[in-house]
Amino acid sequence: ARTFRSFFQKPWEGRIFLQQLEEIGLRTLPVVSLTAAFGGLVFGLQSYYGFHKYIGQGTEAYGGPIIAVGLVRELIPILVGLMVAGRVGSSMAAEIGTMRITEQIDALFTLGADSVRYLVAPRTAAAFFMLPCLTLFGDLIGIFCAQFYNVVLMGVNGTVYWRNTLMYLDLWDVLSGLVKAAVFGVLIAIIGCWQGLETEGGAEGVGRATTRAVVLAS
Repeated sequence: ARTFRSFFQKPWEGRIFLQQLEEIGLRTLPVVSLTAAFGGLVFGLQSYYGFHKYIGQGTEAYGGPIIAVGLVRELIPILVGLMVAGRVGSSMAAEIGTMRITEQIDALFTLGADSVRYLVAPRTAAAFFMLPCLTLFGDLIGIFCAQFYNVVLMGVNGTVYWRNTLMYLDLWDVLSGLVKAAVFGVLIAIIGCWQGLETEGGAEGVGRATTRAVVLAS
């Protein structure tokens, strides 16, 4: 509750917010791209052989909508959330945990600064905005990699494949995945920051907090 109230209180930590946008978004983009690409390829492979083996030769192009809907609604948001939890959630816990054991957070309190507004709110807001962006990018990567496997490698009719995909993939499918990603982003940031703020016990405590942040956020 304190985190969400901080969104509407001034002064707002815009510099930290922009730094976190870069940290969560740009620096996580390579691992998200790689994960989404392999997810799309595997999904495309399974769809192709499922239609080819159990429905019949020539029906493989009708797997496009199943692949696209499965990726944008379920698989990509979850994969992106896991990647961000492992990379960003652990980073937040370690950074804030180090600040806790070195008494930097106590110094902020002494100066009258709100640690939640200064540390937690900008990270949570950045995760809220960037997780849907990463998910949308991952959706495109996954769909095109699945199309590459089916159309380019396996010779599926590309016109039929894309026509069916665009016919059955609607805006709600995409939006539902983006909403999930936004919720995942808020949870990952809050859990990572919470574990960091609760750190105690020196360097070993930072390690435990980092581990707990990844486990809980995943």
